[in-house]
Amino acid sequence: MLQPELAEKIVREVQKLITEEIIVVNIEGMIMASTNRSRIGSFHEGALVTSQQRKKLIITENETSQLKGVKSGINLPIFFQQEVIGVIGITGDPETVTPFGEIIRKMTELLISENYYGEQFDYHSRAMETFVLEWLQAKEPSALLLERARTLTINLDLSRIAVIIEFEQKEHPLSRDVWSSILNSFSQNKNDVVTRSGNERIIVLIDCSDSVQPTSIKHRLKHFLQLIKNSFRITAYAGVGQCAAPSDLHHSYAQAERALKLAKRSREIVFDQELILEMVTGELTSEIKTEYIQRSIAPLLTEKDLLETLVELFKQNHSLKNTAQSLHIHINTLHYRLKKIEELTHLNPNSIHDLFCLYLGVQFLDE
Repeated sequence: MLQPELAEKIVREVQKLITEEIIVVNIEGMIMASTNRSRIGSFHEGALVTSQQRKKLIITENETSQLKGVKSGINLPIFFQQEVIGVIGITGDPETVTPFGEIIRKMTELLISENYYGEQFDYHSRAMETFVLEWLQAKEPSALLLERARTLTINLDLSRIAVIIEFEQKEHPLSRDVWSSILNSFSQNKNDVVTRSGNERIIVLIDCSDSVQPTSIKHRLKHFLQLIKNSFRITAYAGVGQCAAPSDLHHSYAQAERALKLAKRSREIVFDQELILEMVTGELTSEIKTEYIQRSIAPLLTEKDLLETLVELFKQNHSLKNTAQSLHIHINTLHYRLKKIEELTHLNPNSIHDLFCLYLGVQFLDE
């Protein structure tokens, strides 16, 4: 419970309040941390007595010769869950340092409690993350996976929807406190599973055994994304898979991954069930997409006006009138540009086949 690293942290924090020499001692009487580093590792009989008697011990100058390794001052037992786990000592005139005693002890116990629950959060987070990733990869849950599910109180027999929430890349990893606040702020039902994945993702497995509505999921996700943006200045987006039986959960997760790719571009929430063309294009490798661009719209990459015209044409659903108005050009100029696009790419924007080829090239370029 009371490790050297934590003892050092306690000494550093107490130092901010008082200038006197401070020691942190384990229940065997060995000094673990001190402002006077030469005392670390030495035996302190006064601390041993304090831990055994479970009460404060004041040591005067006259009593220092009666106990091994002590100086005048005050020794206070550190309690955690009603058990003595160590002793904190303050060196100095007992009359001067005693008034600080209870404040220092309470602060120390608060630090220990905070550290304990932080470690519990870390342990649970790691256990949940490891479990969920193994669960998503398993075609059939093993006996070990079933046992861990029982330990984590997770029902593996429910149909679920996989959701992946991804944060825009941060310069520094999120702290434990921020992660704890983020995960606790997600509104979940009793059978939903929520876990972090790395430092930039959250995986949510939503119970859909009672046919939960997409509108309900979207509302929860929008509320959550807005909350973390307001509270932590984190911009995030989400991909949502479809409801899957327990044995097909990995399919829902793959769908969420596919939807997430589109969500990254649009910076919003994307449901896989809404995807049509992206079902195919999302499976293509970046190498294939790059080669496709080279074969289709590559000649336009150095022609800013022509590429801008083509992009706007698609935005305006191939309406020549609206495209010309949006670009603030004459309709004849638009016709000239479209003719130029055909000459350079050998793809005619008035042909459905060629237009679709140009559209894919623009889409891949956006990616």
